[in-house]
Amino acid sequence: MWAKFMQTKNGYTAEIWKELLNNCALAVRIVPQTGYAQASAQDPCDIYVPWGKVHVAEEIVRKS
Repeated sequence: MWAKFMQTKNGYTAEIWKELLNNCALAVRIVPQTGYAQASAQDPCDIYVPWGKVHVAEEIVRKS
């Protein structure tokens, strides 16, 4: 299961957060709010992390 962790303004910002979390050994999925078929890099995105790792992601963001 995946849990919604945060919402970003665009795909570029989502990729930056993904790289940060991946470097800390945390799996991340980025889902465009407009859906994959109509997605562009300027669309808002949701970032999902594994359900049991939300507290880890919060700690990583807090320390950043």
